Formats: sequence, structure tokens, C-alpha cells
Amino acid sequence: MPNSKATQEEIDAQYMKHCLELAARAKGKTSPNPMVGAVIVCDDHIIGEGYHQRAGMPHAEIEALDSVAPSDRKHLPRSTLYVNLEPCAHYGRTPPCTDAIIQSGIRRVVIATPDPNPKVSGAGIQKLQRAGIEVVTGVLQKEAETLNAAFLTYHTRKRPLIILKWAETADFFMGKPDERITISGRDALTVVHQWRSEVDAILVGTQTAVIDNPRLTVRHVEGEHPLRLVLDQSMRIPPTHHLWSDEHPTVFFVDQHKGRKSPQAHKIVVPIDFSDDVLKQVLQWLYRHQKLSLLVEGGRKLLQSFIDAGLWDEARIIHSHQLRMRRGIGVPLLRGKKLRVEHLGCDTIYYVQPLASTTQC
Repeated sequence: MPNSKATQEEIDAQYMKHCLELAARAKGKTSPNPMVGAVIVCDDHIIGEGYHQRAGMPHAEIEALDSVAPSDRKHLPRSTLYVNLEPCAHYGRTPPCTDAIIQSGIRRVVIATPDPNPKVSGAGIQKLQRAGIEVVTGVLQKEAETLNAAFLTYHTRKRPLIILKWAETADFFMGKPDERITISGRDALTVVHQWRSEVDAILVGTQTAVIDNPRLTVRHVEGEHPLRLVLDQSMRIPPTHHLWSDEHPTVFFVDQHKGRKSPQAHKIVVPIDFSDDVLKQVLQWLYRHQKLSLLVEGGRKLLQSFIDAGLWDEARIIHSHQLRMRRGIGVPLLRGKKLRVEHLGCDTIYYVQPLASTTQC
């Protein structure tokens, strides 16, 4: 941990980095809550730490306080609590973390970023300050915002974080009109399943669902399945396809004049107006049901509609260097800035961000 010559700013950054590492352990498990880690430090020694492991379980601050050994509790008034998100000051599934912090005797709290949730939104910081606790904010704020991008997007833009994904051949095709094609290799496929385990919902269009008969589940890694969504205006998806026939929950958005109730409890039919803004209706449904993140897996028409509407926060493009098709369905037209590049065998994954701020729902 920090050496004796480090400045206070450097010390704070080091311990906040550890908070973020702790928080990231629960990736894909805390929604609709954020990922939060907490570290308690006295005289440059960690005497307590913890992270929010799952929605409904104790928050990171409580986990950290509970982990302090009885012999170290006398040191709490001389300790600093590091936490990557503003502590809550309201009753939810658990009591306010601010009350526990105040009662512990801790006199200094370092926070990476404020909580945009209207139930918190500065109230936690104010409550700590009114109790005479020194509060430092903005330490590794950019890194903290990146970690909880879905949570922040949900509360500031009133919609889930939207990630677009497709695989493309070396000559920039993504499929054939009437045939299922496998483009990416095994390593890239494993990464895609990891992405699925980290989002709340996954969306495809009718053509993709009919031709590919996808499962849209998590199989190559450990993790929870996302809620599956499909646009099926005319209810064309056969009842024998996985989206209908398996046991996993699925939401079918259908034309409001053709909608019917599903005979299966875990299959939900949602009638919407296909003559109106379909994406807005889908995103509003997700917002109402507290889904913080959405992975859009295609096809081209659906992906392009999100791009044209400015409704995307990141694109993940798997580019094959071996497979060529010469003809087929072309890739979506996308303008953005490259965040990073990842090489996996014969595939390259490009992570792309919009050039400008994306649209609020």
C-alpha cells in the first residue's frame, strides 16, 4: 500500500483503487444496485474492507465495518473510510449506511462519485458533513463512473445503458438472409457469454430469432442469464424455438392489435404500438422494470435503428480475419471512436464509443 513519502492525494487514490477492485468482484450480480467497495484505513493499514455482493444484501460500508476486528474498533475515530459511491441516507432494503458510519466514530470519508439516485443525490454527503465528518469527493471519479456506467446512465438518462454487439466477416458481412452463420471463434464466443452475464437484458429482432433460433443464455462461463427480449410484431417466432419452448424468462414485444396472453408464466407478451417509436417503448418498459443495462445482439436492421436514433453507449464489434462471405447482409453503418482493441485468436474485438453524447429516453 502507499509508502511514507506519498502525498495524501496519492494515498487516497491508492485506497480508492482498491475499493474499485473490490466492487468489481460483484459485476453482474448487484442490479438494480450499483457495484460498491469500501475500505477502512488507519495509519496506512487496512483494518476493514468489504463490497456489496448482491441486491438485498448488506452494502459495502456495512460489510467493511462488520469486518473490523474487535481489537481494532477503538481505532475507528482515527480511520478513513474509502467508498467509490456516496453512502445512502435513506431506508431501502437495508438501513442507511450514513447512520452506521456516524455511529462508528469514523471522522473522515473519501468518496469517488456522488450517487445520482434521487433518493440519495447528495443527501448522504450532507448528512455526514452535518455530523462533523470530513468528506472528500472526486477521488478516481472517472474510473468509478466507468465501473458503474449502467447505474449512472439509468438514473441520469432514464434508460438502461445500451451496448450494441455484432460479429462481422473479414469483408464486412454479418450474416445471410435465410441461413444461420457462425462468424466468431470459440474464444470470442466465450467473451460474448461473459458480456451476457454482466447485463440485465438482451434484445434481438424477429428475423434473428426466426433464422438463428438463439438461446441468448449464459453457457460458456458462470453467471446469471439476462432477461431475453424480442421484437415480434406479427408473432412469427415458432413455438418450438428456444425463446418460447425453454424455461428461461422471455419478453415478446408484439403488435398491440395482435397481442395475446402467454400460456406460460415465464413468457411475457407486451403489446406495443409498432406505428410509433418502438425503441422508446422498449426502453421505457426496461426503465420501469429497473433493468440497468441492455445488450443488443441484432440483426442489422435493429442495430441500425439504435445507431440512427443515437441510442447507444458502446459498440462491441467482433471482426473475423479469416472468414469471407462475398455477399450477404452488410454490417451497420457506425461512426464512433475506438476505446480499445482486443485480439482473440483469429478475431479482433473493437470497443467503440459514440462521438458525441447519446440520447436520453
